[in-house]
Amino acid sequence: MEKILIIAVHPDDETLGCGGTILKHKEKGDQISWLIITKADQKISKVNNIVEKETIIIRQVAQQYGFDNWKQLDLRTTALDQYPLVELINEISTYINIIKPSIIYLHHYADVHSDHRISFDAVYSCTKNFRYPFIEKILLFETLSETEFAPAIRNNAFVPNVFHDITPFMEEKLNIMKLFVTEQMEEPLPRALSTIRALGRYRGSRIGVEYAEAFKLIFERW
Repeated sequence: MEKILIIAVHPDDETLGCGGTILKHKEKGDQISWLIITKADQKISKVNNIVEKETIIIRQVAQQYGFDNWKQLDLRTTALDQYPLVELINEISTYINIIKPSIIYLHHYADVHSDHRISFDAVYSCTKNFRYPFIEKILLFETLSETEFAPAIRNNAFVPNVFHDITPFMEEKLNIMKLFVTEQMEEPLPRALSTIRALGRYRGSRIGVEYAEAFKLIFERW
């Protein structure tokens, strides 16, 4: 059994980026934990009662995945740049030291959303091997509506080097995505269900399976 930590800046990022992989780890009997870095903010949302709705959705999603542990930090969405980086590092580090994961999945460092980029810097600061010797592997996932909108320059490119066959789990991934009623987009936008399926099919074609999720492996100790 491996200890897996999924880090999502916003609830739904984990499902977009590695929902099928989460289900695959769970089937293997791995211990899965979920850290959500931000909370909804009614002041910037057009959705009535967004805080209460998000709380309900998170509980539903946690139950559907069967997470062994999960936590949501008390940080405002779209406002990570307003917190001292050391504060973010301390919050994330505390949870990582509680869970002691061997594998971490997190956002790509060049996502267009500032919250994603800042969270990457904070999380990666919590992976130094002499302080976190239990971490064996770190993989970055792609998030539709954020990763592909990064400026088209070389250093921003999401170039996957790991692919997970999620064919048996694709339908359940989409069913869980349907729980995020405040985050889905209309066709043919990036977070529409058909787009999520299309990305899975495209990544699957890379390794000769029906559906896959792609990752950028940036650290491995073996």
